[in-house]
Amino acid sequence: MQKELKRRVSLTGDIEFTGLEIKEPMQTAAGFLGVKEALRHSFKEMGIVNSMRSLLEMNQEDGFRCPSCAWPVPEHPSKIAEYCENGAKALADEATREHIGADFFKEHSVEELSRLSDFQLNKLGRVIEPMVLKPDSVHYEPITWQDAFEVISDELHQLKDPNEAIFYTSGRSSNEAAYLYGMFARAFGTNNMPDCSNMCHESSGVALSETLGIGKGSVKLDDLYGAEVILVVGQNPGTNHPRMLSALEKCKKNGGKIISINPLAETGLVNFKNPQSISSMLGNGEPLADIHLPVKINEDVALAKLILKKLVALDAKNSNVLDHEFIVEYVDGYDDLLKDLDQYDAEILQQRSGVYMHKIDKVVELLAENSKIVICWAMGITQHKNAVDCIKEYVNILLLKGAVGKPFAGTCPVRGHSNVQGDRSVGIMHFVNKGLNERIQKHLNFDPPTEKGYDTVEAIEAMHEKKAKVFVCLGGNFLMAASDTKYTAEAIQNCDLTVQISTKLNRSHLVTGKTALLLPTFGRSEKDEKNGELQFLTMESSTGKVRQSKGLLKPASEHIKSEPEIISLLAHTYFRGNHSMHWYELGQDYSLIRKLIDKTVKGFENTSEQSKGFGYYLPNNVRNRDFRMLPNGMAQLSITPLPEHQLKPDELLLMTIRSHDQFNTTIYGLNDRYRGIHNERRVVFMNSADMAEKGLVKLDVVNLHSNYDGIQRTAEKFIVVPYEIPKGNMAAYFPETNMLVPHNHFADKSQTPISKSIKVTVEKVS
Repeated sequence: MQKELKRRVSLTGDIEFTGLEIKEPMQTAAGFLGVKEALRHSFKEMGIVNSMRSLLEMNQEDGFRCPSCAWPVPEHPSKIAEYCENGAKALADEATREHIGADFFKEHSVEELSRLSDFQLNKLGRVIEPMVLKPDSVHYEPITWQDAFEVISDELHQLKDPNEAIFYTSGRSSNEAAYLYGMFARAFGTNNMPDCSNMCHESSGVALSETLGIGKGSVKLDDLYGAEVILVVGQNPGTNHPRMLSALEKCKKNGGKIISINPLAETGLVNFKNPQSISSMLGNGEPLADIHLPVKINEDVALAKLILKKLVALDAKNSNVLDHEFIVEYVDGYDDLLKDLDQYDAEILQQRSGVYMHKIDKVVELLAENSKIVICWAMGITQHKNAVDCIKEYVNILLLKGAVGKPFAGTCPVRGHSNVQGDRSVGIMHFVNKGLNERIQKHLNFDPPTEKGYDTVEAIEAMHEKKAKVFVCLGGNFLMAASDTKYTAEAIQNCDLTVQISTKLNRSHLVTGKTALLLPTFGRSEKDEKNGELQFLTMESSTGKVRQSKGLLKPASEHIKSEPEIISLLAHTYFRGNHSMHWYELGQDYSLIRKLIDKTVKGFENTSEQSKGFGYYLPNNVRNRDFRMLPNGMAQLSITPLPEHQLKPDELLLMTIRSHDQFNTTIYGLNDRYRGIHNERRVVFMNSADMAEKGLVKLDVVNLHSNYDGIQRTAEKFIVVPYEIPKGNMAAYFPETNMLVPHNHFADKSQTPISKSIKVTVEKVS
C-alpha cells in the first residue's frame, strides 16, 4: 500500500501587501466610469466580439440570466444595458479566454497553487477537463467522465449509512440542476443538503415564515417604483445589486423617499448616474438616500424599537398613524407588542443605536405620513446572533403600518447569488417538507428520507468529527464561503472523497479530501445543445419570478458538461439504470425535468411555457393577505430582546464586507474604488477615535484576533484605514476575515454565521 502524503496547502495564500493607494471615497455610483470599467474588464477577459455579443443578450427576453445577483429583470428592460458593472464582470469572469487543463495541473501542484491569493487563483481561467487528485499525489491528473462517476458511485456504495454523504449547493445552479441534485440526494437516502442560504439569508426565511407564512419577500419589482418610502437596511446595493439602483431611481422620480440604515454610508445610495440614461450620465445624477442612519453594528433592534415607540406615541395623538383596520383583521400580538415597547426608554434606545434623535424623528415622520412602505435588507441584517429578531422587528413596522399585501409595500430580502432562492424552491433543503415528500412518492415513485439532514454548520461539524466521509459540492467555494476557515479546512480534509462541480479554480479545489474530483461545467452564458436541440434552464429572482435562460457562446471546451447532465449521469451510474426515475434521459432533455418540477414542487406550473419571455411569478400568500397557516390565522407581531455582546474593554465589533471588485468569494480585482481603496484587500476600516485610543495611526499594520470559548483565532496583517464608521465598530473584507468567525456561534434558529458582528481585538505589529 502506498503511503498517504500529508499535503501542505495554504488556507490564505502567501500573505503579501499589493501596494495600497488611498483616495477619497466616491460620491457617485455607476456613470461613465462604471461603463468604462465594465467594458475594460469584459474586453480583457472575453475579447471585443464576444463581449458585445453577450452583453447585449444578458437579461434580455430570449437571452441568458446574469450569473451574479438575483435582482429581477424589469418587464421592459433596456435593450443596450440591462446589466451592471459587476454583472459584466461576472460574465467576463466565466467566459474568459484563459483555460487550464491537464498540462497545467501536471506542472503545478496543489501545494504550489495554494500559495497564490484567491484573486490570483481566479485569474488562472476555466477548467476544461475532468481531473482527479489521488491520495498519494499532490498533482491533479485527467480522468474520463465515466471513471469519475464510477469513483463517486463506488465511494457512495461503500458508505455504511447514507447520512455519511453531504450534498452542498451554491446559488449559481439552475432550477433544473438543483432539482435533479436534490432528488438524487433523497433517492440515495439523505437530506444532508446544506446550501449557501444557510450562510446568508436563512435568517430571512425563518423570520418571514414565522411572521408572514412564507420564507420569501412579498414585493414585485414594480412595487418599488410606486413606494412612498423604501428602507434599505444592512445592504450595499451599489456594489452587491447595482441594477437595484435603477429601481430606487424610479421610486425617487415618482416622489418616493429612500432611507439608508447601515453603519457605512455606501456610495450607491449617495448618488447614482444611470448608464441606461444619457441625460443621467451627462447630468449630476440622482441623489438616492434622503436620510442615512449610521446605526451601530447589530443595534438595529434598538433602532427599530425606537421607531415603533415613536409611531405608537404619534398614533395615540392621531389614530391615523397606524393601520388599525388592518391590525384588527390580519395581525396577532398588538397589545403584547405595546406592553413590550413600554419597557424601553427612548433615550437608551437612541444611545444604543448611535443615531442622532433628530434623524430618527425625520424617519418616523415619513413613516407616519405614508403607508406604501417597502423594507429591503441583506446580509448586514441576516448574519448576527439575533438576526431573526432583527428581521422580525422590521416586519413589526410593516405590520403596524398595514404595509404588506398591497401594491407598493412589503418585504424585500435582497438575495445574493442568482438562483439561491430557486434552489430552495425546487427542493434544496436540509429539513423535511412533508408535502414535497408525499408528491415525490406519488410522482417519482420512491420513498424520500424522513429525518432532518445537516445544514452548513452541522455539515462542517460532521466532517470534522469524521461522521461524514463524502462531500459533493454543486458549485461555490465552500471553504472560503464558510466561517472558521481553519476548522472548516480540517473538516474537509477528513473526508475520503470530495467532489467539486465548478467552472474555475478556487481554494476549495486545493484543500480537499483524500481523493478529490474536479468536474468542469458550463457557464450561464454558454450554449447547451443536446442531440441537436438547444436546451434552456430556468432561475427564480429575489421577487419570486421564474424565467428562462439560454446561453449563446461556444462552451469553453468539448470536454465539459452541463450541471444537469453531470448529475443525471452520476445518478445513472450509481443506480445502474435501476431506479424509478429515468436519470439518463433527464440529463438529455431538460423539459422532462421541468415536467417533474411541475408535478412535485408547489407553485410551479407549465414551467417550460410560462417561463418564456420574462417568466411568471410563483404564488405568494402575503400578496393575498392570506395568513391561514399561522397561529390564529393571522400575521404575527414579535417580541424581541435587545442583543447583549458583553464586549471586553479592548474589544471592538467587526463586520465583514465585500469590495466593489468582488462577488461573493470571487475576486475580480483589487480595487474598492467607491470606498477609496485601490490595489489592496488586506485593510481594516476603523473609527479615528478608536485608532487614537489604541495608539494606531493611518497605515499601521495590525493582526486581528477573535476569542470565543477560549479559542483564539487570528487574521494576520491588515493595514489600518481611518473611515466614517461608528465608534466601536470596524469593517474588513471577506473571505480574508472569515477565519475569525467561530463555527459554533451563529444566529438563533437559522444557524447563519455571525459574520457581521464578530468580537475582535487589534494587535499592532508594525
